[in-house]
Amino acid sequence: MHRTPRTPEELAEELLGRRFGDLDAEDQDVLRRIASGAVGGPNADELAALHATRADRLADGVAAVGGSWGFIIAFAVVLFAWMLLNSSVLTALGLKPFDGYPYIFLNLMLSMLAAIQAPVIMMSQNRQADKDRITARHDYEVNLRTQLEIIRLHRRFDQLLAHLEARDSERGKAG
Repeated sequence: MHRTPRTPEELAEELLGRRFGDLDAEDQDVLRRIASGAVGGPNADELAALHATRADRLADGVAAVGGSWGFIIAFAVVLFAWMLLNSSVLTALGLKPFDGYPYIFLNLMLSMLAAIQAPVIMMSQNRQADKDRITARHDYEVNLRTQLEIIRLHRRFDQLLAHLEARDSERGKAG
């Protein structure tokens, strides 16, 4: 039996039939981890968290709050209270509403909120797309590593069978 490849270069030749230098960086990383005996690579969520800036985390927080039913319900309650307060409550108390119908100040606040919230949510979506790319790259790496390990085990098994068959044929000739 011939020896098991130990270096990434030998693994590239043995398992992929290609030179190590011809492989892309991801494939080279996988072969390096296989050669080193490392069990796994970095977790995709951990990689995304390592590269997150404070602004990224803020955008994620705003998107999580702004895209929730709790926010929608709370905002509906605030809008209803605003309209109720500026329509009848203040008038019933003998005060002039500070933003009477057609609620121009409320419309201004809603427009400003939408103008700020939409790009922040889009930043969070872009960040999520980046996380998805990292996850896809990680999944590809795991799948490639698994496939290479299966090929490696299959070849070892074939070598073992060939060795056993050779031994059995030698015993048959001797006996």
